[in-house]
Amino acid sequence: MSFFEPEYGYDDDFFDSESSINDEISRIKDLIEKGSIYTCMEAVEDVIQLCIDNERYEDGLFLVSCLLDVAPYNSEYWLKKGLLLTGIYHFEEALESFNKALSLNPGDTEILIDKSTAEENLGLYVQAKESLETVLLAEPNNEEAFYNLGLLAQKQEKFAEAIHYFQKALEIDSSFAEVYYELGYCLENLNRLSEALQAYDKFLDLEPYNANGWYNRGIVLGKMNRLESAIESYDLAIAVKENFASAWFNKANALADLGRFRQAIECFKKAYEYDVLDEASCYNIANIYEDLGDSANAIKYYTEAIKVNEGYYEAYLARGYCYDKAGKYQLALRDFNRAISLSQDNADAWFAKADLEYSLGKLQEAVRSYTSALKIEPDNYKVWLNLAETYYELGEWLKAEEAFDECIKLNPSDASSFYSKAKINFILSRTQEAVNCLKEAFKLDPEIKSEFAEDYPEIKSSKLFKKLLGEQ
Repeated sequence: MSFFEPEYGYDDDFFDSESSINDEISRIKDLIEKGSIYTCMEAVEDVIQLCIDNERYEDGLFLVSCLLDVAPYNSEYWLKKGLLLTGIYHFEEALESFNKALSLNPGDTEILIDKSTAEENLGLYVQAKESLETVLLAEPNNEEAFYNLGLLAQKQEKFAEAIHYFQKALEIDSSFAEVYYELGYCLENLNRLSEALQAYDKFLDLEPYNANGWYNRGIVLGKMNRLESAIESYDLAIAVKENFASAWFNKANALADLGRFRQAIECFKKAYEYDVLDEASCYNIANIYEDLGDSANAIKYYTEAIKVNEGYYEAYLARGYCYDKAGKYQLALRDFNRAISLSQDNADAWFAKADLEYSLGKLQEAVRSYTSALKIEPDNYKVWLNLAETYYELGEWLKAEEAFDECIKLNPSDASSFYSKAKINFILSRTQEAVNCLKEAFKLDPEIKSEFAEDYPEIKSSKLFKKLLGEQ
């Protein structure tokens, strides 16, 4: 009697737990060890399929090897071995198994389709396409082959080509749910958002309890700026799969875009609850708290993000800004230095450090930091302006003037830099140069005349000043 006749064998709900699967695998292994493999080969085949369906690939490989020991010319067993090896990402060995299966059963389209998957994963795209085209020569209406050709093109980011193949598959089988899913992805990547939405809607008509489908639909709606609808889609994804961290995360972003910050915070917290390695959720929570003026909680969550990822440059920099605002200057300086050590090619941390040093009266240190920032971003107007002002504070007039010249080069309508140059030239007794700079400053911004009058009251009524004002 077969071990799996109806009164004793599988039904749909029989193996509904890990323990029952383990028991069945152990039972079959015991039979093999007792030398009964010849009498239970059909049972072994069924358990191998059970292993494939439940991702128990190592157990399946052991069992299929036992079958191949006694039936080395069975193409079906080599096919199963290839599938199991594919499951553990041993694609080269899987390809060998598929080739062996084909040598025993040439032209088997199922083997060719699975072989193409191994070839694709090895980057052998030409060979994978040839395998699938061979399938279509034998079976022109094989929707699985068209589907896999679409996946192959999609992997190479040939989205238009992929769409062509997916549509071919749907012409053959309009209820092929997975095709609609992949079609939606390709259309989205081509920014054909309305069509992508239609594809995901069709997929969800066929697979209404697929969390990923609702999630991807939410992404498309978000790109269409239909944020309320996107949130509804993410909610449905979460209803199907409550611990779907990415759906919580995207829902939080949509809520934040709508200005519903408290709800966004709660959703980011949910995302972090379900994915404790998600530093981005902590960072975003901190960002919102910072925007709400809650520095204490902002610092708390930036710190949490850093605990998850000690190399999180942006979190150190953002926490440093919070410490700076809170008057905790040494802690801010420590964070800016840490950010610098993590990202040597980013000017922001050098700039932040320089501004803090300037505020603390450490002007020489500020000059060094501003200069370091400019080595990375030599055309950063704001850094040049702050450096110029620092040189001015230090009384290094010529260096200050050179820095203001750079500001003017980057921003020719910069009245304040012309005015600062005028002041330097007055200090250096270069009166004509000072007058020329004042004229340019007044032309660009007439309000500077009042500032000049306050800065130089002793010459407020002089003929020179009246001339500059255009008075007689």
